[in-house]
Amino acid sequence: MNTAFELIDKELIASLNFPKSDVLEDKEDISGRKNDLDRALSLGNLEHVKIKIYFEDDISKKMVETTIWGVTDSRVILKQGVVIPVNRIHKIV
Repeated sequence: MNTAFELIDKELIASLNFPKSDVLEDKEDISGRKNDLDRALSLGNLEHVKIKIYFEDDISKKMVETTIWGVTDSRVILKQGVVIPVNRIHKIV
């Protein structure tokens, strides 16, 4: 999957523009994404494990390797207050 995704530094995410639409259409995929985010949050907080977030802004598909610090219904919070909208995330590994 990562062949179509460009690696990006976490610090550059704040300058990206994110459309409001969801990158996932299937309800099961959306539910799975929520479960993966909850698991990644636990790994980040308890074991400081970095995970890969595959997401999409208004231009292209990107991937960042980082620790998730928080998850809300609409946002994933990374270090230094960097956020990625949940609806723009394709996959968490």
